[in-house]
Amino acid sequence: MNAVWKASEAQDAPAPREPKIEREVHKLEKRLCRQVGQAIIDFNMIEEGDRVMVCVSGGKDSYGLLDILLKLQKRAPIHFEIIAVNLDQKQPGFPAHILPEYLAKLGIEYHIETQDTYSIVKKVVPEGKTMCSLCSRLRRGILYRVADELKISKIALGHHRDDMLATFFLNMFFGGKLKGMPPKLVSDDGGHIVIRPLANVAEKDLVRWAAQRQFPIIPCSLCGSQENLQRQRIGQMLRDWEKQYPGRTETLFTSLQNVVPSHLMDASHYDFKNIKITGQADVDGDKVFDDEAFPLPGVAGVQVVQL
Repeated sequence: MNAVWKASEAQDAPAPREPKIEREVHKLEKRLCRQVGQAIIDFNMIEEGDRVMVCVSGGKDSYGLLDILLKLQKRAPIHFEIIAVNLDQKQPGFPAHILPEYLAKLGIEYHIETQDTYSIVKKVVPEGKTMCSLCSRLRRGILYRVADELKISKIALGHHRDDMLATFFLNMFFGGKLKGMPPKLVSDDGGHIVIRPLANVAEKDLVRWAAQRQFPIIPCSLCGSQENLQRQRIGQMLRDWEKQYPGRTETLFTSLQNVVPSHLMDASHYDFKNIKITGQADVDGDKVFDDEAFPLPGVAGVQVVQL
């Protein structure tokens, strides 16, 4: 089954373009499909007979998620359904016609849920305060209800690799926890499975793909317009690191998949109290007086030689 998921990389023939551009677009499409397919395999995100609700906001990430899942669905080794769902929160000036027209043109099943959460958020949250938390809670509750009504088995969200890293640092810097955004989990109400198929995908690739596919992007005029949010600051920090040290974002993301509880300080996840001498060599054992050795940062394409 895995081989078929991996083999389902983009094969839709795009319109003729300049050869070099054509190659780059094809490489990007293959990479996106491969990364999403790998996440589905690694975390068993989609199973036979699933009804997958793809939450579409009108942003580049959710458009990209829907687009790639539709491509993979055509060649997947299993049968699953895709239902696109949008929550119209009645934001002033929101172009309510764009998403229904786009989804109808795709010829897929979709549902537009209309709920005036905008007025609630504006009424409850003081001017200048962050609206994201309340808006998110209201949106989440509504989408859970819709998922029940549509008999959904998986709820797919468009969070990508950069979102997951930003969440990790937000929890560490402001919440005092080593906690990230998992690729798959049970919802907080215990009644739904939430998946993030874009877990391996870099935001910059989604930006390029959105431009290539010419998605009809709808900007968020509520929380998306607020300045100086902590998540935006963390995002800028990650972009600055990547610019200064190319490849750092990839290394950070890899670290989320290589946790060593014995070298942290959480006694609930490692039994420090009952550690005993084993007499057996352990590559993860403490080197005591040795400093940890790390590769020197380099510039892409330039080899660093240690003398």
